[in-house]
Amino acid sequence: VSERAPRMPRALRWGRGVLGLAVVGLTVVLTARWMLQAPELADFFGQYNGTQLPPTWAPVGLPVWLGILHFVNSLLLGFIVLSGLRVRSKVRPPAFVTPKGPSRALAVGATSRLSLHVWWHLLIDTGWVLVGVIYVVLLFATGHWVRIVPTSWEVLPQAVSAGIQIAALQPPPHDSWVSYNALQLIAYFAIVFIVAPASIISGLRLSPTWKPGWAISRVFTEVLARRIHTGALVVFIVFTVLHVALVLLTGAAQNLGYMYASSAEAGWLGVVIFVGSSLAALAAWMLLRPPAQTAIAERVADVRRMPPAR
Repeated sequence: VSERAPRMPRALRWGRGVLGLAVVGLTVVLTARWMLQAPELADFFGQYNGTQLPPTWAPVGLPVWLGILHFVNSLLLGFIVLSGLRVRSKVRPPAFVTPKGPSRALAVGATSRLSLHVWWHLLIDTGWVLVGVIYVVLLFATGHWVRIVPTSWEVLPQAVSAGIQIAALQPPPHDSWVSYNALQLIAYFAIVFIVAPASIISGLRLSPTWKPGWAISRVFTEVLARRIHTGALVVFIVFTVLHVALVLLTGAAQNLGYMYASSAEAGWLGVVIFVGSSLAALAAWMLLRPPAQTAIAERVADVRRMPPAR
């Protein structure tokens, strides 16, 4: 009988993973820099510098409402990720919730019982969707939609150029107070109009509000919905990490001043607001954990607490 090979220590596995990522990252940077210097590609980069100028009528600057919704969206996304991971962990919840009154819409019927983690996830999702609707309405009502919706096919080669420059750690020159670079524009469009709706629709398919008897359930199966929902979660996490990294590495004070102070001449005010709001969000994520969630649920629903696991 063959013996099982000894399992590699976790520290060594992490070390190999980090080393592998470092090698891949270095390879990408060196390849991108070679492409920027290659004579064969000089005409391409000369024609497409990675910027995408908006129409002349496009509004300039980032409004106050955008900064507020940006913070609320980030706060709710943090709760969504944390609660989603708890739902996926299959760990027994500390309580079960039976919605009543207006919150009954979160369940199939008056007697439907949800785990605390599912109930909280659905509650936060509802708030996140409402914030998204407000954002899209204001986006089109104020004309700021043009900042994240492509208006020309030229955005595609411009995005390729911007991506190569960013990979080479030489991001294209741009002023986000006026417009985003082409790759940012496409990324924001995809997040707002593709990934977010896919997350909402797949989440609805997985929620208790979905009726299995609906004809579309045969095509839009639970397995497919779960894969889409998990994929959207991964995209949100990766996008957030890259987005924050680029914001901080391409002029933190200026970029944060644009978003959080809604000013092109805010100095370090945007950084102060960003740090303060980040600490507030972190405090909220730490304070509103399952015990606090149970207390909130008891105010609006019937809650059955579970005895602690032995």
